[in-house]
Parts: sequence; structure tokens; C-alpha cells
Amino acid sequence: MILTLAFRNLFHDRIRLAVTLVGILFSIVLVAVQLGLYLGASNMITANIDAAKADLWITVFGAKSFEDGGMLLTPRERHQALATPGVKAVIPLIVRFAEWRKPEGGSTRVVIVGTDAEDGGLAPINLVDGTWEDIKAPEAVAIDRTYFNELGIKGIGDTAQVMNSRIRVRALTDGVRSFVQSPYTYTTLNRARSIFPDSDGVTFYLVQTQPGANIEKVRQDLQGRLEGAEVLTQAEFRDRSLKQWLFRTGAGVAFIGGALLGSLVGTVIVAQTLYSSTKDHLGEFATLRALGSSSGYIHRVILAQAGISAVVGYALGISIALTILVLSRNTALPMVMTPGLAFWLFALTVGMCAISALSAIVKVTKIDPATVFSK
Repeated sequence: MILTLAFRNLFHDRIRLAVTLVGILFSIVLVAVQLGLYLGASNMITANIDAAKADLWITVFGAKSFEDGGMLLTPRERHQALATPGVKAVIPLIVRFAEWRKPEGGSTRVVIVGTDAEDGGLAPINLVDGTWEDIKAPEAVAIDRTYFNELGIKGIGDTAQVMNSRIRVRALTDGVRSFVQSPYTYTTLNRARSIFPDSDGVTFYLVQTQPGANIEKVRQDLQGRLEGAEVLTQAEFRDRSLKQWLFRTGAGVAFIGGALLGSLVGTVIVAQTLYSSTKDHLGEFATLRALGSSSGYIHRVILAQAGISAVVGYALGISIALTILVLSRNTALPMVMTPGLAFWLFALTVGMCAISALSAIVKVTKIDPATVFSK
């Protein structure tokens, strides 16, 4: 009976119901897009860090992120690290910005990632065309197919110039975006060094520890030996990169602020429509009170209205959000939708509608059943 009454109250004024659903839908889509972009940006920032097989990262002091590693480390730090108890391997990695000169003119910036995949530290992410053996060929690099237009190429076999070195695209990755909008360009360690002939240093050392070693103790020992470097765990370097690009630049604050704004607007719209609906049915609610219905029964009717609105509005909103998700796959900043985010959005919708129902419940609690007999 509660659901029947709730349905009738909602669908009695379909225009008002439409306004309610639009408010919920707007809120869900805005929150989903903002948080989906936040997750997408986070994945872009940490993709290479997460893919690296390293327990510890050796960086120069103040290295802000994977792309902004600062000055270069020397072979001296590597030898010192290898001499540290508990260290199994120390793998060099070069990550530096470089100028990519397009075949038909013009230039753009790329991020050169120099690594030897056979060392087990970091390999090109999500290779879909070509192999590491292809990348080891003379002049070879791997890029992401998303950036063909930006780099002025059409596919495998095309050539370009990076700094003063001629390169040839031999392999392709898929979906490896760069938050700094400078495409990742994977190549071997020696080729990366030839592109930057000004130094024989590297940007990072990836440290792999012996099985069973105490990572924190190894980190402290390394930090004591390496006076001119900083030793970070994988999680610490990941968090530092996120903080650098999402919060110091303000991008993360904008995403989260947009999500909060969407929640607030949706709550206000739903609260207004539920309150108006309840006000228009005060006579019916007063009749129910006069017939002996408890306040709790009427409150459950209002909450049922809010629940129905939440379910219908969520279904419509998440459908639109998933459509936007699909359309964003090939953009510079694709959305991400996880099961956890989808569940959280549903919980947010139910909570938003429940809070909105409070204003209507407050109005109902003031009903005097005697008003039925005064008409």
C-alpha cells in the first residue's frame, strides 16, 4: 500500500515528476563525469609508475612526478645502491621531455621514456602493434596511436626527428595517454641516451629488493648511503605525482568541486519538488491521519516517493554517463567508471533523495487531522 500510494503521488503530476527526475539526472551525470575524469586523470598520471616493477624509486631531491624528475642521477648512485644489503637489482630509467619535429613541418613536445624491458623494470604499456624486439631495432620507438595527428604521422614505418636524432615508429600502444599532453615515446635506454648526448645520467633508478627483505629497512639504508638522492616507495612516488598534477595545478580541486556542486544542485531541486508534492497532498495525508494512520506510515510514504525517484533518476543518469564514457574513450582525457564509483553514485542518489525528503516530512508532521473536518 505504501508503494502504491507513493507511485500515485509521484505520477499524479507528471510535469513535477519530470522536474524531479531531471534534477537527479543532472546531478548524477555531472558527478559521474567529474569523478570519472578525476579517475581518468589519476590513471594517466600513475600508469607508468604502477606498471613499473620496483619496490623503491631513487630520484633526485624534489622530483615532483614521473615526467618531472628534475636533474639527472649518475652511475655512482647505482653502484652505491647495488652495494646495499637486500637490494636485488637497480634498473636505470630515463624520462625527459624532448622536441618532436614533424615530417611535414612544425614540432611538439614528447616525453622520452628510455628503458630496457628485458631488465624487468618498466616495459611499454599496452603494446598492441609491434613487440619489444621491434623497439630494439635501429632508430625505433613506440608511441600511442591516439597521438597520430599531434605527432604528424600515420602509423608504423613513419619517421620523424627527436632533438637531433632520426627515429622511426616501430610499435604502437593503445590508450596510454599523458596528462601533460606530451605523448609518451618509448625506446631503449641507449637510444634515449643518444637523443640526449649532454649527459650519461638517468632520471630514476628502479630498485628491486631481495625476496623477504624488509623494504623499509632497505629504504633507510639506501637513504643513508645516497646523500644526493631521495629514496621513495612506489606508493610515495605515486602519491607525490598525483599531488603535483591534480592538486598543485588545481585540476583535481576543479573535478571534486564540480562533483560537489552537482550533488548540491540535485539535492535542492529534488527537495523543492518533493516539498511541493507533499504540500499539494496535505489534504490526503490529513485524511490518513484522521483515519488512524501513524506519522511513521506517512513518513514511509514520502521516503518511498524519494526512493522511487532515486532509482528511476539513477537509471536514467547512469545510462547517459555511460554513453559519455564511451564517447570519451578516444579523447585526450577519457572518463573512467569503476564498479565502486557506480555503487557510490547510487548511494549518493539515495542519500540525496532521502535528505530531500526531510523537508516534506517536516511539513507533514505539522498536519492537524482536524483540518479534514473543517472543509
